[in-house]
Amino acid sequence: MSEYEGGCLCGDIRFLVSDEPDRVAVCHCRYCQLRTGAPFGSLAYFASSEVKLLKGSLTDYSFTSESGTGWTTKFCSKCATTLFVELEKRPGLTGVSYATFDPPTFHFPITREVFTRSKAHFVGELEASEHHETIAGYEAAIEEDTRLAGKPREG
Repeated sequence: MSEYEGGCLCGDIRFLVSDEPDRVAVCHCRYCQLRTGAPFGSLAYFASSEVKLLKGSLTDYSFTSESGTGWTTKFCSKCATTLFVELEKRPGLTGVSYATFDPPTFHFPITREVFTRSKAHFVGELEASEHHETIAGYEAAIEEDTRLAGKPREG
């Protein structure tokens, strides 16, 4: 069985994953752009039972995406590095922020690229087995969120 370690920017959080990922996804949705402060989010999904916190203290933040999916992000309470994501629609899986693994950081091939409709113009073609404009079964539940359109919030 393979083991992979990683951690946060300040070193307070360390984790161990004892398995290969179920999938590795790059997401260009506006929510992933906002939660990472980057053009896309990248997560390697593992069985939650295989993701172990070795040291440190995590803080949670929960939100609902435009499709109505509940998300919980878990981040370092000291440096705010997002390490883990749990999705309401994917019980039993934990998304590990891909770049938080120890070098060589990117151990696994990308299996899915999603929400390419909002992909930044300067991000080139990614080597992934699947490319999707949105995600399977996507239906917008929140359409009037100004964060999605890039317009300033009124009031």
